[in-house]
Amino acid sequence: MKHLIAVLLTAFPLTSFAQLAQANQIPGEVKVTQILKATKEWDGSPLPPYPAKNPEITILRYEIPPGIRLPMHKHPVINAGVILQGQLTVTAKDGKQLILNEGDSIVELVDKWHYGANTGSVPVKLIMFYVGEVGVPLVIKGNQ
Repeated sequence: MKHLIAVLLTAFPLTSFAQLAQANQIPGEVKVTQILKATKEWDGSPLPPYPAKNPEITILRYEIPPGIRLPMHKHPVINAGVILQGQLTVTAKDGKQLILNEGDSIVELVDKWHYGANTGSVPVKLIMFYVGEVGVPLVIKGNQ
């Protein structure tokens, strides 16, 4: 839960609260840790612009059993996440791979075919944040 709160504080425009907490101007035990700040997808491509109208934020928690490979898919929206447990290997259609472990973050590929696989021995637990637009799907499954 601590990781989720930190992600929420850094991923959404609560800049004034985060700045106050980082400057130690809030008494108590508030601590803010930046998990991710990016302008590019994990393969180095620049992120597309945010939707111009009807933005929609979705947060999903996934649990992927060991040995499971997700189907080939792509996301028409920007999304990023944090691995809470396990090891996830993400493979792009062109063969590029990214191996993620507990505590790692990812900015997913947008409109590029890829899949994820739990390559570890425990379930992968991850939280994904999607910045989309009302009526636009979060994922499109492929026939590959």
